[in-house]
Amino acid sequence: MDYFAQQLINGLVLGSIYGLIAIGYTMVYGIVGMINFAHGDIFMIGGFIALITFLILISLGLTAIPVILLVVLLVSMAITALYGWTIERIAYRPLRHSFRLAPMLSAIGMSFVLTNYSQVAQGARVKPIPPFITGGYTLHESPDGFVIQLSNIQIMVVITTIVLLVIFNWLVSRTRLGRDMRACEQDQTMAALLGVDVDRTISMTFVIGAALAAVAGLMYLLYYGLVDFFMGFVAGIKAFTAAVLGGIGSLPGAMLGGLAIGLIETFWSAYFSVEYKDVAAFSILIVVLIFMPTGLLGRPEVEKV
Repeated sequence: MDYFAQQLINGLVLGSIYGLIAIGYTMVYGIVGMINFAHGDIFMIGGFIALITFLILISLGLTAIPVILLVVLLVSMAITALYGWTIERIAYRPLRHSFRLAPMLSAIGMSFVLTNYSQVAQGARVKPIPPFITGGYTLHESPDGFVIQLSNIQIMVVITTIVLLVIFNWLVSRTRLGRDMRACEQDQTMAALLGVDVDRTISMTFVIGAALAAVAGLMYLLYYGLVDFFMGFVAGIKAFTAAVLGGIGSLPGAMLGGLAIGLIETFWSAYFSVEYKDVAAFSILIVVLIFMPTGLLGRPEVEKV
């Protein structure tokens, strides 16, 4: 049970990171009806920006860790949000009224552009950083010497995820922007007739999704202590799987799917073969979709005639 509890903690932390990325997928799909396959690379860009900001602040002699983390968070969110806005303007908006496959092909192309851009700009090697947040708590020690530990960085990842979900839920349900987003999700043409700026709303959706991906990139950097140009593809596929598992278009479903994928990967790696953890995650996705085609919390689409 001690080993199980430790893996449960690890899985919840990993799932929180996946969930933050998955929200960006499900937001864009809910409003525009397309899969932003470049979103995982936005997460990777956020991790690199956080790393560069860390190094700049340290080179300037700043040593206060809370101040460094706050500055890194704000800078990475701002710059990554700018990336999201630019990608929407360049790659998606001109194709919004084209045939259905055009935006998806553009998204795949943009994903390759961002991946290779990062490889050329930062190099192909893994970029490590020393641990900034150390220490933790011993929750339990078994007679055979196994210790259940909860590190400070794990606490930070989970608390950050919960706070962002609360803020985002308030944004969607209580603000003018949230009402515009929900209106565009239901009917963009009618929303435009009622005075909603559809282009601005869609752009802000990409901006918010990119900012959440930047937070996930920072959490990944702090938790694993490294970034590389290929991590966006792997994490993006996992987060997309989480969004589909939870119900694409459902924000709570995206978070639930992220937690589920994180727990599946962690427990499979702990009790079975780590090489087949991805096989386990995708197999469970297939089984769930066979019996629940819309995902765990997804709603069936009603076709308007």
